[in-house]
Amino acid sequence: MSEKKIPYKIYLDEHEMPKQWYNVRADMKHKPAPLLNPGTLAPMTKEELSGVFCEELAKQELDDETAYIDIPEEISKFYKMYRPSPLVRAYCLEEKLQTPAKIYYKFEGNNTSGSHKLNSAIAQAYYAKKQGLKGVTTETGAGQWGTALSMACSYFDLDCKVYMVKVSYEQKPFRREVMRTYGASVTPSPSELTEVGRKILAEHPGTTGSLGCAISEAVEAAVSTEGYRYVLGSVLNQVLLHQSVIGLETKAALDKYGIVPDLIIGCAGGGSNLGGLISPFMGEKLRGEKNYRFIAVEPASCPSFTRGKFAYDFCDTGKVCPLAKMYTLGSGFIPSANHAGGLRYHGMSSTLSQLYDDGLMEARAVEQTAVFEAAEQFARIEGILPAPESSHAIRVAIDEALKCKETGEEKTIVFGLTGTGYFDMVAYENFHNGKMSDYIPTDEDLAPGFASLPKL
Repeated sequence: MSEKKIPYKIYLDEHEMPKQWYNVRADMKHKPAPLLNPGTLAPMTKEELSGVFCEELAKQELDDETAYIDIPEEISKFYKMYRPSPLVRAYCLEEKLQTPAKIYYKFEGNNTSGSHKLNSAIAQAYYAKKQGLKGVTTETGAGQWGTALSMACSYFDLDCKVYMVKVSYEQKPFRREVMRTYGASVTPSPSELTEVGRKILAEHPGTTGSLGCAISEAVEAAVSTEGYRYVLGSVLNQVLLHQSVIGLETKAALDKYGIVPDLIIGCAGGGSNLGGLISPFMGEKLRGEKNYRFIAVEPASCPSFTRGKFAYDFCDTGKVCPLAKMYTLGSGFIPSANHAGGLRYHGMSSTLSQLYDDGLMEARAVEQTAVFEAAEQFARIEGILPAPESSHAIRVAIDEALKCKETGEEKTIVFGLTGTGYFDMVAYENFHNGKMSDYIPTDEDLAPGFASLPKL
């Protein structure tokens, strides 16, 4: 089809929206290693997981065989308020870069939460409500997940308790207030409200917190409160399943115009956005139908893929959650306080970790000043203020487009724009005022985390 006929924004019709989630594990030759019970070190059963997660979510977490799972009508109805999201051809960016590459981005910021996180939040809230629960607990880092979950819980009239990483709680007060507007209670983590929080504060006075800390507190709060369960915004298999709507819509939009991407790029913290974006394309690669390049982009200050170890580790700092085999920096790793761009988790999705270990995708670590340079460049050219997390993918997409300029290759690049950055202005302010610096942990900085890995 003629390039001139490809619009700036490719929208799907309502009836073209996915009716099922895609489970990439079904097509994986090497399945992700099972979650282990922290007490017995035996694989977690559905019954054991159901003490922490909603029953249906526990079932989805363990399902390695079912390729497609129906999206309940109530969730589809909610999706239609902001989906399908547009696939945008970055014509202006291409022209500015003077690159022969064709650049597309899937924009997930067209909802009040400002990010892709709502895709899984509404699903998890639905299953909690269906089970008859009173409420849920969770953690949040930069605040996108907490914002999305507060919206979803408000929709289903569920109580929502959020433990927010302390440094983000202080740096992002407006995102905190959005959560409270939707009825959530928000507590800076680590806190004095939980036993594990008090322990962490005693061991690390003045700590700025981490997602691992916040997870421990949220899990403790859930299991100690009748009628509550814990929900998580990334990392887990169930979350990647729900986020597959991103990739399914992206593929449908590309197929509509006969476009075949060469390179698919996503930011990587725990893996929800990246896993959701690449899943149907990875499925084709796993089945031998197509061959795409995938690049996971992570912060150099929290380099789980590029410098972590592929090993069993606790998912949380308090070591109360199941053990997962993943690329990890150690559950005790706490990113530097100057790290501004989200993506703060010490580990990575077991599913993505296995795909990476099998050589099916690449990973790249980028420094945050370069990330914010790309964010500002993108905002000025494409007119969207991107979230710092998304800007990691923007950085590498621009780098790859400039490589095409040097070589003359006409590659088609697709990246995920996970959301907007309007609640991240403290980070933008620090960048503009020259107060942002790059921090790359030394091997010595990483050593304590690796030393704490469980010896199995």
